[in-house]
Amino acid sequence: MEFGSEQVIVTGAGGWLGRNFVRALLHGLPDHPALRAPDARVRLRCLLAPGEDAAELTALSERVEPVVGDLAYPDACRALFAGTRGAVAFHLAGIIHPRRVREFYRVNVQGTETLLAAAREARARRVVAMSSNSPFGTNPHAEHLFDEHSPYRPYLHYGRSKMQMEQAVARAGAESAAGGLETVLIRAPWFYGPWQPPRQSVFFTMIRQGKGPIVGGGENRRSMSYVDNLSQGLLLAALTPAAAGRAYWIADRRPYTMNEIVDTVERLLEQEFGLSVAHKRLRLPGLASAVAYACDWTLQSLGRYHQKLHVLGELNKSIACSVARAKAELDYRPAVALEEGMRRSIRWCLEHGIAI
Repeated sequence: MEFGSEQVIVTGAGGWLGRNFVRALLHGLPDHPALRAPDARVRLRCLLAPGEDAAELTALSERVEPVVGDLAYPDACRALFAGTRGAVAFHLAGIIHPRRVREFYRVNVQGTETLLAAAREARARRVVAMSSNSPFGTNPHAEHLFDEHSPYRPYLHYGRSKMQMEQAVARAGAESAAGGLETVLIRAPWFYGPWQPPRQSVFFTMIRQGKGPIVGGGENRRSMSYVDNLSQGLLLAALTPAAAGRAYWIADRRPYTMNEIVDTVERLLEQEFGLSVAHKRLRLPGLASAVAYACDWTLQSLGRYHQKLHVLGELNKSIACSVARAKAELDYRPAVALEEGMRRSIRWCLEHGIAI
């Protein structure tokens, strides 16, 4: 893979997706023919949030240059783009579970606007920006799939902040027709894979202990994206000239029901990793999600955010998308599905001493 520039910029490099994506840039992705061989010329400049440790990234390659700074501060973004004319940037940084609602807008909206301004000023060539399913809410019925024509129906403040982020990226990309900055939006649902945060490991533990949450019948569908599939979509969005100004949903080939997700993790824990499982579920009525949503809405209206309430509020919802456009226009080929992705995730936890 060749980017047409020796400089690639990555924000959010210290996060869950960022750690996997930097490795894909350095080592390639064996599951896609066009992405197997990395561009050995590329130097990576990676933005880390204050307090994040750069040692893990710099140990990967001498071609990784960390820059520590707050995305919302112009000086940090200018330093990130200094001397990188023609660069391709992957904007993966964002906040999902803050303590205060205002952080959604400071990081996801203001931070993106600041980054785009610095990219334009530095004459970067293209920004591939990571969005979410949240600007589109939840599917209106069980068989519905979001696609690139779906209207905005943001799910609370995180969804609104990502909607405004998308709008900022689209405005910046409108300049591309006049030779300005090109932009591409990637919309990712729930993703999974190695380097996962504690909340995902806790999910595994809950399933092992018989507390895997099923709200309602558990047949609601969720699109998920294994981190290598998502990295593939990001890379193809940068390498495909015709992707400029476009948006793409990137996920596994098909959605999974909540029952299938929990059953798959349980089976792998017991049959492949030899862990004892309780063979139970924490079954809650659909009303539990409705009450949680009402509490979440009320709390967010007061400027506060509670992660567990938010997650419970959407556990009985379908959030499923189509990847047809990405397949047709990017040659996107999601090679890893739920069972193999969860197998790799569990193995990573155990190899890194993370108790499940």
